[in-house]
Amino acid sequence: MDIMTNIRKAAVAGQFYPGDERALRKQIEECFLDERGPGKLPNIKYGDKNIKGLVVPHAGYMYSGAIASHSYCHLIENGFANTFIILGPNHTGVGSGVSLMTEGAWETPLGTIHIDETLAGRAWTGIIDNDASAHRYEHSIEVQLPFLQYIKQKFSFVPICMAMQDYETSREVGVILADSIKDLKKEAVIIASSDFSHVGFNYMSMPPSGIRVDEYAKKQDKLALDQIMQMSAEGLINTVHKNNISMCGYGPVAVMLVAAKELGARHVELLKYGTSYEVYPSDSCVGYGALIVY
Repeated sequence: MDIMTNIRKAAVAGQFYPGDERALRKQIEECFLDERGPGKLPNIKYGDKNIKGLVVPHAGYMYSGAIASHSYCHLIENGFANTFIILGPNHTGVGSGVSLMTEGAWETPLGTIHIDETLAGRAWTGIIDNDASAHRYEHSIEVQLPFLQYIKQKFSFVPICMAMQDYETSREVGVILADSIKDLKKEAVIIASSDFSHVGFNYMSMPPSGIRVDEYAKKQDKLALDQIMQMSAEGLINTVHKNNISMCGYGPVAVMLVAAKELGARHVELLKYGTSYEVYPSDSCVGYGALIVY
């Protein structure tokens, strides 16, 4: 991170998504138009769904971007938001158990997005630590920003990276976020960045004999999705642990569910489920889900 200007530079541009602005815009458009995507470019409308939360995958755009575009298309068609809280798992192992970045800005090839320092400051309490180091190389939050920037340049966000994903932690974080949004009367949407099952050789998680990797991923992910559809944060975490589901961001999803319910959400829609196997059939597979909570 550039300490002098407190700008977090893009860590995975050129890897998870193109590092060039023109190429990045083109790939995002291709995600929306893809046969696995909504099949259309989005326009900001004001539908009847007061969206409080999203679940969005965070793999390379060639694998999960089309699935992710469903969540963003529905968000756009039901209004946008001035602020987003983006929760992602901690893949790097760096930083505190729940790490918030409270000030500064993040850069992507599409420009600079400023942190909502008022909301971040209010959320910096309890189990949530102010620790920018956890965000330096973490990709799960970064990959969401270009989609939001493609839609609209004027917004702010709050990034929270979670290494601790147990239910007690997730519930505490969810309540803090809901209270912060209500206290400050913010127009905010909570994005839970998560891939679902990681199955196969690349992940040292082999399916039972005779079951193809994508079939096993779908079977495992249905168990997790059933709990999300019931808006059960505790049920999701218990199900993930009981069935050894290799979902990387179940904690962020649980936080989003807790906070969304506190903010009045009562409905969940599964917009699209897919796997990396659909793009590149191999001995390994990752599941992806796009959901909205309103």
